[in-house]
Amino acid sequence: MTQNFFNNFPSTRMRRIRQSKWIRNLIEENTISSNDMIWPIFLNEGSNVKEEIDTMPGVFRYSVDNLNEIVDIAENQKINLVALFPNTPEQVKSEDGAEALNPDNLVCKALRHLKSQNLNFGLMCDVALDPYTNHGHDGLIDNNEILNDETIESLVKQSLLLAQNGADVIAPSDMMDGRIGAIRNALEAKKYKNTILVSYSAKYASSFYSPFRDAVGSKKKLKSDKKSYQMNIFNSDEALREISLDISEGADAVIVKPGIAYLDIIHRIKSKFQFPTFAYHVSGEYSLIKSAAQKGIIDENLAVLEHFAAFKRAGADAIISYYAPKISEIIELI
Repeated sequence: MTQNFFNNFPSTRMRRIRQSKWIRNLIEENTISSNDMIWPIFLNEGSNVKEEIDTMPGVFRYSVDNLNEIVDIAENQKINLVALFPNTPEQVKSEDGAEALNPDNLVCKALRHLKSQNLNFGLMCDVALDPYTNHGHDGLIDNNEILNDETIESLVKQSLLLAQNGADVIAPSDMMDGRIGAIRNALEAKKYKNTILVSYSAKYASSFYSPFRDAVGSKKKLKSDKKSYQMNIFNSDEALREISLDISEGADAVIVKPGIAYLDIIHRIKSKFQFPTFAYHVSGEYSLIKSAAQKGIIDENLAVLEHFAAFKRAGADAIISYYAPKISEIIELI
């Protein structure tokens, strides 16, 4: 027989524990802080560049020499991890994405510049070929087929190059089968045993990536969808299989992307695996809030707060978001 521990009204008045901020704070089940935040940054060639991305108001591309502004903001806001994404010049993009393996590409130059400073935060780098290919896909192509095993060979080389240049976290976002094990084995073999491997394990074929593709210059290049390697938006059991494989291959944490439309996936992963799980509040989610706020339809900070709270309730350990620099302002609303 199940015992009922809860009384009925009026003995139980749920509003008692909501009447003042101090009691609401005491019984709050989830919290948000700068410790939860990962800040994505876009890189651009040139000098003294800080250009706003049209489809992501308030988000900028920075030249390497302007990254000290990012350092100051990240350290002032006590952000733990910054993720670097390149807007690769069109003239160096190619069919095979060879620029990803260039020691003087945008990301490598940014890594060396930032690592020359005494940073109080880590640096995360994406591993995929889409910023470097002239077709916009994450892998190598042959007769319109995305090649899995051949792509992995390039991803391993890219990962080692990033580790060599100082990346603290390697984050494969390509969704090729078996790449986590191959990258982990290569890192171990080359003595990068402390390099953290965070896998985009549950990356869905989503419409919410469009502003990001503008930011890295791949949107106009992409002539077909990515459904042959990114996940089906109707599937959730498949995500658990992906997570299980990546954990077994040596991932230190996993990413669910996009975030707010996939809270069920975050919750299922945390419930089943009790494994570090990050939510990516992607560009489309950012731009939807920003656009509605600019039109006076919603309160921007409160909307962001609700999204972040949803991630934490679902079980996310960290949140990748373009709103990371505003975390202090947002927290004040709680």
